[in-house]
Amino acid sequence: MNTNQNQNQNEMKNLQKKVTKNLIKDYSNLLNGNSFTDFSIFVENKSNPFEFKVHKSILCSRSPFFDKFLREKNEIGKIFLNQFNKKEMESILSYIYYGNISFENQENLIQLMEISIYFKLNLLKEIIQKKISNSINYSNFFQFFFQNRDLKLNEIEMKCFELINQNFSQIQNNENLFNLTKEEIIKFIQFKQEKKEIFQFDFFQFLNNWIEKRNQRLKGKKEKQKKRLSHSFFSLFDKDSISKQEFDKLKKLDFFLPKSFLIDIQQPLLEIKGKEVEEKEKEKEKLNLEIEKMKPIFEKYSQIENEIKKNFPPFSDSEIIKEMGFMKKLKEWIKDDDFFSKMKKGYSAKKDGFDCKTWHSFCDDKGKTLVIIQTKENYIFGGFTSIGFTSNESKWSIKRTNPIRGYISDPKAFIFSLRNDKNDRSSEKFRIRKERNSIYYFIGYGPSFAGVDKNFDFYLKCHLKGGYSNFGYSYSLPKGIKKGTNEAQSYLAGSFDKWVVDELETYFI
Repeated sequence: MNTNQNQNQNEMKNLQKKVTKNLIKDYSNLLNGNSFTDFSIFVENKSNPFEFKVHKSILCSRSPFFDKFLREKNEIGKIFLNQFNKKEMESILSYIYYGNISFENQENLIQLMEISIYFKLNLLKEIIQKKISNSINYSNFFQFFFQNRDLKLNEIEMKCFELINQNFSQIQNNENLFNLTKEEIIKFIQFKQEKKEIFQFDFFQFLNNWIEKRNQRLKGKKEKQKKRLSHSFFSLFDKDSISKQEFDKLKKLDFFLPKSFLIDIQQPLLEIKGKEVEEKEKEKEKLNLEIEKMKPIFEKYSQIENEIKKNFPPFSDSEIIKEMGFMKKLKEWIKDDDFFSKMKKGYSAKKDGFDCKTWHSFCDDKGKTLVIIQTKENYIFGGFTSIGFTSNESKWSIKRTNPIRGYISDPKAFIFSLRNDKNDRSSEKFRIRKERNSIYYFIGYGPSFAGVDKNFDFYLKCHLKGGYSNFGYSYSLPKGIKKGTNEAQSYLAGSFDKWVVDELETYFI
């Protein structure tokens, strides 16, 4: 479609809108101008009514009520509708003449609905019903509910029931709720059951109170009346609409429960209770069998725990070293029975805080020191030094300035990898190659097993939650891995600088 065709179509639409607008204006003038009128509608006071001069042809074409009335009484030139006021009739006539109606005053929506029904204006009835439904809220639903009683419009009633249902716990003692009729309560029960909702105890309390109040207004044998009312309600309930807990509470209230209701409710609950007991017995039996199966495992773990306490007491409360094989490896590698038997966990990042200054305050100048790191990815690695970390510059083999930092020489230092699942490697120990660069000391770093210049085999940053690993500069590499490669950089912790520390433990005497 070209531009000219689009332009022509838009012009035609605008002209059609203009025609409609002019038509509405012409009919408005016809209503307000009293030209060619042939019929009168009188409203309000009989002794001094207000007159509307109108046109039979328009009334008949728009309203089935007027069509029938004027066909049967064609010779009559007027009608008295004293039940309506001037403003209401103005609204209806504006709708009949040019399809417009004002909803400025929402208090008269129900009255407008009554008039639309009276004049058989079905489309207007739908419009007003939708307007009322949209106007119902938490503050006015009772008002609309009771106003709708004579109209019996289902959409409005259901909307009010919805809001009553949602607010029931707050309004259960509201006097308006006690003004519901028996038929309306029955409808509400059916409404809740259609929504498949479980009835709560507050509803049964309300029913009990409603019956009591209703019973007070009735004459005759009150107990008989109360029994009849109670039966009329409870015969409606589905067995699935009341839970066991609610039923147990319900029995405490002073209700006359029909036998059929008790059978429908109690029998399934008894069956459920029986099944629950049966299931619990089965679960108990199953659990006992599982316990019997687990006994050898429990005994084995108990033996392992006793062995750890006896032979590896330093690791009895370790968050990282929990496998016997790791403990044996560390004891084998350190080769210092005196240190291994006397060492204790002197620092835990989880317990004492992730901060390098805190670590230095706990771990400096302790002599022989074992550092163990576990990452979030479950790599476990670390290092051992027989000299330890010290700020005493006289023990440094190499000193740097700005800032002051230095290397410590230690021929017995080594680093290790206990768990390296990614590379499918077993636990390994890696000896020092460049003794002068064994340990790196700097107050702004955590434990650092050194390399050359900035190429550390591994070190932790000041926050201790991560660091760098460029394995192979001061310590020997695993067989088949070359210095500076991705394999060397990721071997200990899984990556060069993206690893995250889960726990850091440091042991010394």
